[in-house]
Amino acid sequence: MTESNYVPKEPLVIDCNIERTLDVIGGKWAFLVLRELFCGTRRFGELQRLIPAVSPRALTSTVRHLEEQGVLERHVFPTVPVTVEYTLTPKGEDLHQMFKEMKLWAAKWT
Repeated sequence: MTESNYVPKEPLVIDCNIERTLDVIGGKWAFLVLRELFCGTRRFGELQRLIPAVSPRALTSTVRHLEEQGVLERHVFPTVPVTVEYTLTPKGEDLHQMFKEMKLWAAKWT
């Protein structure tokens, strides 16, 4: 990961960036993965247990996408078997407020 992924931009003009946001976090399982990571660092197996409906392949694809977007970091430990942990970056942590607002909206309107 490059350092630039962790430096927020100061927008001169705020465009409607909803589509760009959805490109980052709009995958089917991304919201559930992020929800679990808001509670702290998780191992791959923990994420699988916490989100039982997700297949290993879909979970792998989701965490790879989020890592490529700079939302989470993947840490590999040289153990047998290999231990892999995922942690939110500052960019990922910044999504927490948006999730809280969505939760409030759902409580009010659904």
